[in-house]
Amino acid sequence: MTQDEFEYLLDAVVAQLRTEAQAAPFKESKQFENRVREVVRDQFEDADWEIDFAPAAQAFPDIAIGEFGIEVKFTEKDTWRSVANSVLETNRVGEVKKVYLIFGKMGGEPDVKWGEYEKCVMHVRTSHVPRFEVEIGTAESLFEQMGISYNDFRISEMHEKMQYIRKYARGRLKKGERMWWLEDAPGEEHSVPIQARLYTTLPESEKTRLRAEAILLCPQIVKSSGAKHKYDDVALYLLTYHGVLCHQTRDLFSAGSVANLENDDEGGLYVERALKLMEAELRNAAMHMDSALFEEYWGEAVLPENRIKEWLRRADKFAKNWTPSEKLFID
Repeated sequence: MTQDEFEYLLDAVVAQLRTEAQAAPFKESKQFENRVREVVRDQFEDADWEIDFAPAAQAFPDIAIGEFGIEVKFTEKDTWRSVANSVLETNRVGEVKKVYLIFGKMGGEPDVKWGEYEKCVMHVRTSHVPRFEVEIGTAESLFEQMGISYNDFRISEMHEKMQYIRKYARGRLKKGERMWWLEDAPGEEHSVPIQARLYTTLPESEKTRLRAEAILLCPQIVKSSGAKHKYDDVALYLLTYHGVLCHQTRDLFSAGSVANLENDDEGGLYVERALKLMEAELRNAAMHMDSALFEEYWGEAVLPENRIKEWLRRADKFAKNWTPSEKLFID
């Protein structure tokens, strides 16, 4: 069967389902999915394929017909948009080469339409496991936006897929937003702890480690004391990457408890003194932190051995009335 012949039969399937939906709207997704199978079976009765009415759980697509497949979506709302399968496609039916979407919309005026799956994927949701979103009639597919074909994307390794997804997601960020997921290679899995923690309750060793990480990623902390928003990225990093809530982010860098441990009266810039006390921890963090973090916060990946030098270069641009590169890491 050719693609044109398959699509001709899809027209007949959808026409019948549309008539039925407008006469008596389908009540729930399972009912609609089973009816799609029945109508497909009837329309494809001359083909040499058996329609599986009890496919494996989570199989993708829902209906396999030789090299063609049909993914079924259903909504009670008046929308042609729905969450779809995981980008991993770990349960994909191996024989299927071309996937189509049959969508039953029961909200508003009930209707049923079909589309090519790859042309209907218009977004990827990045919560926990990245999942596609599909929309009948979308103006531009996700794969067109990412600059890769669906077939090339689906056979890529997961770390390669994540490179495309991260670039796509970063381009959609609004000012002040950060991505909370940064997987870039197999095994580099990150998930925010389910139970949020207060910074003040953490062990001192963890506080120190997190402060070092935040300092490296956010050299803007050296800005003058009156600068607005200079601690925003620090707070977002702690919360979105570690699940840690810090009420007074400023105190991590300029309070006497971190900058004046001896409680002396020598004065000076507290942020400079705090950073000086953290040099060993900063060097250690620079050598061990995930490169994807620097790409996210600095806009470029930097080799571990060059991160302190690059941090100083950036900090010098932010600082007023002092030069970090002349005061820090001079040993």
